[in-house]
Amino acid sequence: MTKILPFVFVLLSMFLGSNVQARNLWAFLSYASFNSPEGPYIETYLSVAANSVKFVKKDNGKFQATVNILMTFKQENEIKAFKKYELNSSEIDDTLNTNFQFVDQQRFAIPNGTYNFEIQLADKNKTVEAMPYTQNVTVDFPADKPSFSGIELVQSYKKASVATPLTKSGYDLVPYTFTFYPENETKMIFYSELYHTGQAIGQDQKFLLSYYIESFESNVKLNSYSKVKKETSKEVNVLLTEISIENLPSGNYNLVLEARNQQNEVVASKKMFFQRMNLKAQIALTDLGSTEIVNTFAEKITNPDSLREYINSTYPVASGIEKSFIREPLKKADLKMMQQFFYGFWVSRDDKNPEAAWNYYKEQVNKVQVNFGTPVKKGYQTDRGRVYLEYGPPNTRSTNYMEPSNYPYEIWQYYTLNNNQRNRKFVFYSPDMVTSDFTLLHSDATGEVMNLRWRIDLRNRIFETRDLQETQVINAWGDMQSDYWDLPN
Repeated sequence: MTKILPFVFVLLSMFLGSNVQARNLWAFLSYASFNSPEGPYIETYLSVAANSVKFVKKDNGKFQATVNILMTFKQENEIKAFKKYELNSSEIDDTLNTNFQFVDQQRFAIPNGTYNFEIQLADKNKTVEAMPYTQNVTVDFPADKPSFSGIELVQSYKKASVATPLTKSGYDLVPYTFTFYPENETKMIFYSELYHTGQAIGQDQKFLLSYYIESFESNVKLNSYSKVKKETSKEVNVLLTEISIENLPSGNYNLVLEARNQQNEVVASKKMFFQRMNLKAQIALTDLGSTEIVNTFAEKITNPDSLREYINSTYPVASGIEKSFIREPLKKADLKMMQQFFYGFWVSRDDKNPEAAWNYYKEQVNKVQVNFGTPVKKGYQTDRGRVYLEYGPPNTRSTNYMEPSNYPYEIWQYYTLNNNQRNRKFVFYSPDMVTSDFTLLHSDATGEVMNLRWRIDLRNRIFETRDLQETQVINAWGDMQSDYWDLPN
């Protein structure tokens, strides 16, 4: 199996209030696909912020909130599976104490294929319409290849005494519904299943099962967050484990699972994107001391100011750990420490010719300086410069600086992004209408800012709405933003 449903995190910011004063329904959804003797299935994990819904008093004097939920899976507008139900919060004594989430898990038996998954949520105790969210999902579990299930992030687990909907492989798993880990979270617990390894390496044969964290931007493996286990091939190999992320700095990452045969060939793999916020973590400066720079191109850079600027320019493509060094220790680092960091940075990206990798990147930095630099910002410090350096030149770049109703804006399109995202777009705009510093307003790429109201914000030059549920605008004369988004040129 080469392609299975990825574990995807979606923030559903459901603005259900009819005006600014209304409270908004906030829900967080993730899902993962699994296989079983009865066939494939998808599990959904939904949590609702209690402080975003309305609690009503019950006959017993306690308060409870209710959310109406409709989930459907369609193929060519034909419904293949659906559930319509009510999700109740726990009962509480005081509506001032709503700082918690209430969680729901559902399971859908669904054959291999690609589906349009739609979820609609509405607060039962408010007279507002349900807000839909749609996402294409693919389930692909061929019988003749090894493959991983989706990755289920776990809040906690324990041995199961009685099987429940939360039970897998003898454990009760409480799902962690986010792919964002704040500073107070110190470990990542996850569950996955590996199917049919015997098809590739033989029954009852030894193989290596590894899991590690890598930088999302550069796909550089973080060896400090890597583990390898010896396993014996089975119809289903179960992985329930955890990684300490206490010292993992803020940044975007992938959790990677791999199965390798005795020839060290990858026979199955899986990636899952997540984000970490941890401003306390810093790169270990002692690690830099072991980097040998004698007779390297980095040793030849002897001007501290130039080298510091070179390092600063790598920020758009740096990993979370590397960014933590650039933000703080770099300010006080001596020449040798900067040389060691700089050399290690490029060796991790091209161990055969790190100097060529740096020279190529330096050319791109010069390009973004010419095209996107401003009187107060270097090109690599601007949003357009950062996106260009991180993802390369866009396949299409639609620009319009003179529309009567909208701020000046650009829409960039990438046919492929990081080799695993298709048809991703970026909207930049200039709300001050004076400088050439265009701000990233919206993108549908993983890890980027998503703003469903981008058309509203773009129109704020002449239009303002207090309806937080509104995401669309009526086209005015000369408007092209929807055309450029739907059919970039």
